[in-house]
This record gives sequence, C-alpha cells and structure tokens, in this order.
Amino acid sequence: MQEGNIIVSEVDFVRLMAIQPHPSLRAELERAIVIPVESIRTDVVTMNAHVHYRDEKTGLDREVTIVFPEEADIQQGKVSILAPVGAALIGLSAGQAIDWEFPDGTERRLTVIAVEQADSTSRAGANHPH
Repeated sequence: MQEGNIIVSEVDFVRLMAIQPHPSLRAELERAIVIPVESIRTDVVTMNAHVHYRDEKTGLDREVTIVFPEEADIQQGKVSILAPVGAALIGLSAGQAIDWEFPDGTERRLTVIAVEQADSTSRAGANHPH
C-alpha cells in the first residue's frame, strides 16, 4: 500500500477500530503509529481534518474533510473514513503519497498536498453533536 507507517491518534484509533473498518483500512490501522492526540503534527491527516490532495492517475486536485460515516455529506465535501479516499488518506502527512486499490479494481496514487486541522477538541473526537 504505502511506504512507511501512518500516524493515528489514540482517540481516532479506538473509534475507527470500533466501527469495524474494511480489511484494507484495518490493516493500515493495525500497523499505524498510535500516539496521543496532542502529539499529532498539524500536517497529518486525522479525523475531521481538511485535506487537499491530488489523484495522480487523473491529475485532479480535490479538497475533502475526513469524517466518521454518520457525518458524511459529499455535497459539503465531507468524505467518510470508510470511503476509499478517506481510508487511503488517513494518517498520511503533507507530501506523502499512497497507492490504494479502489472498489472498481483500479489502483490510484493519492498525494497529500496540504492538511488543515479542525480545532483540537474536534481532532480529539470530543466535539460530536448528539
């Protein structure tokens, strides 16, 4: 999939594993470096981060926010962590790329161009309206 390990906060790791992710995402999470949320660098793709990335196959740049499934809204650019793009980008940092297989059988190389973090409470997963 990718060279090097992804970085995931303890909070994101626990919530993501609890939603029973697809085997490919689960495999990435299981080999991730899991660290306290306050130690996550601001250029790392976390849950609720706004990500500018390029699909190297199509040459298209996109901006999305990676969210939990119940918050997904493609019209607002909110992509579920369970969607192929969300699963591919989580844990990468600006400048990193990953080769990820999509449901249609194609493999795409996604490159993170920039990451903008939500405030620290939403990064910690504590800012969810119920």
